[in-house]
Amino acid sequence: FDPRHYRGTHCYGWPKTGPHRLRFLLESVKDLRETLQKKGSTLVVRKGKPEDVVHDLITQLGSVTAVVFHEEVREIL
Repeated sequence: FDPRHYRGTHCYGWPKTGPHRLRFLLESVKDLRETLQKKGSTLVVRKGKPEDVVHDLITQLGSVTAVVFHEEVREIL
């Protein structure tokens, strides 16, 4: 979870992530983790800037051969 997505405003003073969206995201992540665990896997969840968290995970794991990510689409106003 990137803290930058959960503070400040996006447009017109509306919060980037309100309480209902945050609850939905947390419940979705919890459900995904439980589903993966039933299949013998797991889900790594971290809080922080992705550029820092991913670097730390790669360093910790040591044998990473690929990293896949997506970038949030930004509106052009």
